[in-house]
Amino acid sequence: MLSQHFLFFFAMLGAFNGIGAATFLWWRAEGKPTLRWLSLLILMVGVRTGKSVAFYFWPDIPLIVLQLGLTACFMIGPCLFFLVRSSQGDASGPGRIDRWHIAALLAVATAVNVLLPYDHNVDLWRNVITPGINYAWLVYLLLATAQMVLYRERLRGTPSGTLLLGALAGVWIIWTAYYTAGYTSYIVGALSFTFVLALSVLAYLRLRAGQAPIEPYQDRRIPAPEAATQLQALAELMARERLHLDPALTLPRVARRLGIPQTRLSQLLNDNNQTSFKQYLAQLRVIEARALLQQTPPKPLEVVAEEAGFQSMSTFHSAFKKHEGITPAAFRTASADSQNRFQQS
Repeated sequence: MLSQHFLFFFAMLGAFNGIGAATFLWWRAEGKPTLRWLSLLILMVGVRTGKSVAFYFWPDIPLIVLQLGLTACFMIGPCLFFLVRSSQGDASGPGRIDRWHIAALLAVATAVNVLLPYDHNVDLWRNVITPGINYAWLVYLLLATAQMVLYRERLRGTPSGTLLLGALAGVWIIWTAYYTAGYTSYIVGALSFTFVLALSVLAYLRLRAGQAPIEPYQDRRIPAPEAATQLQALAELMARERLHLDPALTLPRVARRLGIPQTRLSQLLNDNNQTSFKQYLAQLRVIEARALLQQTPPKPLEVVAEEAGFQSMSTFHSAFKKHEGITPAAFRTASADSQNRFQQS
C-alpha cells in the first residue's frame, strides 16, 4: 500500500508541477512566441499525464476526463513543432500558413470532441481515435526533429538551441514511454514526465548558478554612448572579417569575436539598434547580394544567395524582398535597365 502511495505521488508530481510551470512561463512570456509555445507544450503534457495517473488509480473516472486528456495529447506534437518553428523567425507571431495550420488543428479537435464524445463512442475512441492521436504525435515529433536538423548550425551553441534540444529529447522520451507502455506499465508515461521535468529544473538551476555559459539578460538599458561604441565595433568587425557571409554564423561566435557576453550583444541589437541578430545578418547579406546582382557577367541567383551567406533560396528571396521591396531577379533587371539607359545617354 505504501508503495502505491509513493507511485501516485511521483507520477502526479510531474502533472502538478508541469501545470504550474506552464502558468509561470505564460506569465513571463511577455508576448514572446517561443515561451508561449513552450508553456503550452508543458501544459498539454501535464494534462495528458494527469489523466494517465487518474485513470491508472481510478479506472472508473468519468469518460470526459479521458477525452480531455487525449485531446491534450493530440496537441503535444503540434505545440512542440510550433515551438521549434517559432525559434526560426523574428516575427511576433506565426505566419499566415502557420495560422491556418493551427486553425485546422483546433477545428479537428473541436469537431471530434463535439460530434464524437467519448461517452457515446467508446469503441471508436479506443480503437481508432486514440491510436490516431498517438501516431499524429509521432508525425509532429518527426517534423520537429527534421526542423532541428535543418537549422542545427544556426541553433548550435545558443540558449534557444539548448532549450529546443531539451524539449525535443524530453517529448521523445515521454512518447516512447507511452508507446511501449504495453510492455512495461501505463504509469511509466507519467513517471517519465516527472523525470524529464525534474532534469529540466536541475538544468535551469545550473544555468542560474553560473555553471553553464549563459548569462542573464540585463534589466537596465545600456547607455547610449557605450552602446554606440560597441555597435561601431560590431560594424567594423563585420566589414573587416565579413563574418555574415558564413551561413552558419551564430550569435555566440560573434560575441566571442567582440569579446562581450552573447546576451549583451543581443541586448545591443534589440534595445539599442531595434533589430534582432537574424535581422541584422539579413540586412548585411542583402547589401552583399545587391552588389553581387549588379556584377557582370551575371551570376545565377543560387550562386548569389550562397555567396551572400544565405542558407537557402527561400530565405534569400524573402529577406531580399522584405528589405528591397522587389525580388532579386526584378532588382537585377531594373539595375541592368538603369545601367543601359545611363550608357545610352
